[in-house]
Amino acid sequence: MITQPAGFWIRLLANILDAIIISIPITIISYLLTSSWNENVYTNLINIAYALVIPVLWYGYTLGKKIAGIRIAKVNGEKVGFGTMALRVIVAALVYVITIGIGVIVSILMVIFRKDKRSLHDFIAGTFVTYEKPDQTSNPQTNYDI
Repeated sequence: MITQPAGFWIRLLANILDAIIISIPITIISYLLTSSWNENVYTNLINIAYALVIPVLWYGYTLGKKIAGIRIAKVNGEKVGFGTMALRVIVAALVYVITIGIGVIVSILMVIFRKDKRSLHDFIAGTFVTYEKPDQTSNPQTNYDI
């Protein structure tokens, strides 16, 4: 039940906002603590945890998506859970790495040209990105998938 799908530019804006508001400050704090700009495992873990946990707790929104007015939802309209977000973030990242970035290009083209605006990671996780507001009347404690 895909309604009001979000296109490429608004999704890109949301990702840029997340980078500016979350990822860059985490990287700067990491540098201040470690005195190194090299790849830091703690920075990566915090960014992954943010991408996995915040949408589950916040009805599919990250901070950038909330500002942009879009959110992640399951194709059936339900709230995303930890299992869904793990598929969307971790498994999809592995697919993108294994395909040496070709998967990223394919995903961009899918969001631009498909009517439902779903990318590879949306298909992997059974999700889509939408402008539709969540139904917050359901109990979030019982709505997690694993």
